[in-house]
Amino acid sequence: MNTLLNPNPNLSSPKISIRTKNLRPLTNSRQQISLVTPTNKTHTSIRSKRRDLSVRCVLDSSIIDQLGLSESGFHNPSISTSYRSLDIPKPNQTLLDAQARVCTGPTQTKPLTEEQTYKVLDTILRSARGELEDGEEEVSRAQLGAFFAGMTIRANCFPEATQWSEGETRAMNALWPRLIRELPADIIFIADPEGSIMGVGTSIGPQFVGNGPNEMRLVGVLREVLAGGHLGFEEVQGVLRDVLPLETGIQGSVSESLFSAFLIGQRMNRETDRELKAYCLAFDQEHGPPPVADVKSLTHYGEPYDGNTRFFRSTLFVAAVRACYGEASLLHGVDYMSPKGGITEEQMLKFIGANTRLSPLQAKGLLEDEDVGFGYLSQREASPSLYSLRGVREHIKKRPPIATSEKVQQFVRARGKEAIVAGFYHEGYEDPLLMLMRRRGVHSGLVVKGEEGALSMTTRLRSAQATNGPPVNYCSGFRSLSYPFVSEVDGVSRESFSVEVNAKDYGFEPTDTPRTDRSVLRNIELGLAALSGEKGPAYDRIVLNAGMVDHLLGCDGAEDVSAALDRAREAIDSGKALTRIMNYLKASHKV
Repeated sequence: MNTLLNPNPNLSSPKISIRTKNLRPLTNSRQQISLVTPTNKTHTSIRSKRRDLSVRCVLDSSIIDQLGLSESGFHNPSISTSYRSLDIPKPNQTLLDAQARVCTGPTQTKPLTEEQTYKVLDTILRSARGELEDGEEEVSRAQLGAFFAGMTIRANCFPEATQWSEGETRAMNALWPRLIRELPADIIFIADPEGSIMGVGTSIGPQFVGNGPNEMRLVGVLREVLAGGHLGFEEVQGVLRDVLPLETGIQGSVSESLFSAFLIGQRMNRETDRELKAYCLAFDQEHGPPPVADVKSLTHYGEPYDGNTRFFRSTLFVAAVRACYGEASLLHGVDYMSPKGGITEEQMLKFIGANTRLSPLQAKGLLEDEDVGFGYLSQREASPSLYSLRGVREHIKKRPPIATSEKVQQFVRARGKEAIVAGFYHEGYEDPLLMLMRRRGVHSGLVVKGEEGALSMTTRLRSAQATNGPPVNYCSGFRSLSYPFVSEVDGVSRESFSVEVNAKDYGFEPTDTPRTDRSVLRNIELGLAALSGEKGPAYDRIVLNAGMVDHLLGCDGAEDVSAALDRAREAIDSGKALTRIMNYLKASHKV
């Protein structure tokens, strides 16, 4: 069986040119990013004098000197896949492709053919015996746990169309005796927990209990999950706290195969509200109570952690715009995350030389800084336990429940209003995300189906070929009808809404979304050029997403959509938003 997913070819780092307006380029040949600052901060001077500058994307040595940094400490690759940690072993591609087909939902699963199943099982057996060919990666225990959990759940509780195909059944029955001899007991348990699935029965699954108290508890709940069942709030939190953080790579205190089976099984069974709440709240107190920022308004942005692979990602630049008129934003994410391995805010900030290792207390300081007004937190510092899962997440292939719950976090609180905005793609996750936001007790909550399931709404025309589920630019959310809003329980009066945003209705000309194709450099080029005042698709998307989010969340001064959009434009055209990016770069090293 050929691999089912072809990795993107290596992309060369393009030489770029940013057209700016009366801006001073900051350049240094050692680095691969450019920042530009207004030579005059007044709105009129920027608009009155225009000249074009060709600016290479490089970090200015003068900025490095000002910040007291060492150039030798920078490592800023321009392609998102370059940020993958070398400490994490690569998964076996043949098995990973099979996992993409069988470790998913009851309607999305694509059964394997007999030939494909034989190829997968043969790869597993050769890996177990140490007989893989050169260039083939070892099949990890995490992969085995996820693959066989997917097969077991499909056999036990999926509809007929996505249960085992006849070819899968023949191949599994034929090779099962050899699998029993070659594979460890925990894998046999996952593949046939009750000894009832395979043609040749075995007592290994029914008698398996695990090693040690943590693993024994995991085996107990996993039996329920593999049968298609659901767990209670305390059961899920108990497992997570027993197992996390993982020690190194994909290894921990319990068998990674069992924990991988648990994660993928919960997602395949479609998590209940109480299960998602358990994932969302499990590590809230990992560093103690979150710091409280003295700001009148704070919006938590929950972008998908695995980034964008195709289109411009605007949220970092939107945060700079909103900061100009007092709407503080806290972004959070990671340097690299599977399955997409796309462009993230952390990659962009690291690329331009910002400090991406801030604590929640340090991020609080940036939110309160009148010259900055936004911040970014890496999951690495904010929630090390969840960050330790990134290797397992790559090896199980499909997104676990944490991929949903991590978007609804409050690593810093605010004395004033709080709101959460989160992106989604798959139909059916809108209400669970909003449920988690209500559980957080925020004043307003908003879910957005932006491009690639991220937060960026688009100005392009809707495709004539409608996609499954809500269209791109669909938004749903709630606003509290009273303030102050301090209750963290349901029962307060809320205004709910849902809308499909048509940018043309607000005066935007339809344009295709700029492509970035995993290029961190290209994404920054587009964002900085837009904040420099260059009109075009990227500029329009930043304005649209800043103004529309302000309006939908019920922010002060954004009751009228046109006024909210004009306010965002003024923040860019005056040069204030670009100055905020520059201020963040400097301040992130001083907090």
